[in-house]
Amino acid sequence: MRTQVAIIGGGPAGMLLSEILHQAGIDSVVLEQRSREYVLGRIRAGVLEQGSVDVLRAAGLGARMDREGHPHDGAAIVWAGRSTFFIDCWKYVGRRFLTYGQTNIQEDLFAAADRRGAQLLCEATDVMPMDVTGARPHVTFKRNGASHRLDCDFIAGCDGYHGVSRSVIPASVLRVFEKVYPFGWLGILSETPPQPHLTYANHPRGFALASMRNPMLSRYYVQVSLADRIEDWPDERFWTELKARYPDDIARTIVTGPSVEKSIAPLRSFVAEPMRHGRLFLAGDAAHIVPPTGAKGLNLAISDVFYLSRALRAHYGERRDDLLDRYSETALRRVWGAVRFSWWLTNLLHRFPDMGDFEQRAQEGELDYLASSVHAQASVAEQYAGMPFE
Repeated sequence: MRTQVAIIGGGPAGMLLSEILHQAGIDSVVLEQRSREYVLGRIRAGVLEQGSVDVLRAAGLGARMDREGHPHDGAAIVWAGRSTFFIDCWKYVGRRFLTYGQTNIQEDLFAAADRRGAQLLCEATDVMPMDVTGARPHVTFKRNGASHRLDCDFIAGCDGYHGVSRSVIPASVLRVFEKVYPFGWLGILSETPPQPHLTYANHPRGFALASMRNPMLSRYYVQVSLADRIEDWPDERFWTELKARYPDDIARTIVTGPSVEKSIAPLRSFVAEPMRHGRLFLAGDAAHIVPPTGAKGLNLAISDVFYLSRALRAHYGERRDDLLDRYSETALRRVWGAVRFSWWLTNLLHRFPDMGDFEQRAQEGELDYLASSVHAQASVAEQYAGMPFE
């Protein structure tokens, strides 16, 4: 088999890259370890920055998103003993964000791939990038019991944190930065009317977040111990705990109902540098993970794809490689900005197990300052709404 760009991973990053490259006349083959049904069943992020919305629209993926997505001017923050305040992204930076589930984006990408007859090979196992620094890069894999080799010009590793792509970069080249947080998020989906705004809560019992997917699909989270299991959290306990972390005026408006999905996710910050090694380019979770507090994970994957697709178009269309050569440093500037913001917001809104009186009062002082300073709110709004692409 032969293609121009071999893409490892059929999640949003890999499928979006394939779609954009196709529109530029660049061939690709996508190798996905899991089945299509498994990929579609993954429940992930649902908050899109304006820049991400623009990229999806430019790729011809905006029709359903614009019809079913919900724009928001900003997000609210509440904490014990204080009134709610609102971070108004539209007021301060003239940008909104959109709630539109990653599952919907994945469905849109698969539908677009089917329309154009894309080469998407699901259930490809033992995938391995080979000769990534040599003259004949290729990917070996197995499918339907047979071994295959896919020759290519470039390899895009879009296979997530646990994928194989990053592992082929030698330890002497790869530098890893990681912080693991001492708690997780228990999240549920329920077919109930959501809160009107994304609302973060800092409470002595722990963090909570009210989010949404559509007018009849709510997404809620509470901070839990890493030792907790799904079985420890029947729906009744979850709703009781969620309401306890919000002021009474908000708690009374939360509509409860049976959960349709429930999961516990650990939180970590992770960055791997560089994001390029020879003819291998990392994108999305293969190169970086952020805690979901800042809603940056999916948006970073989209920005990686924006930079990488632009560089590949320049290579094939203009015979220039300066953008490929600068891909890693360009992408990492945006990555580290989002990593820093997500780390800061996580520290601001969560109760850490080892927090003493000093740390607690300092956190409350930071929240007081944010609530009272238009300059602080403008800074947060700029970062939450997403910095412009370079």
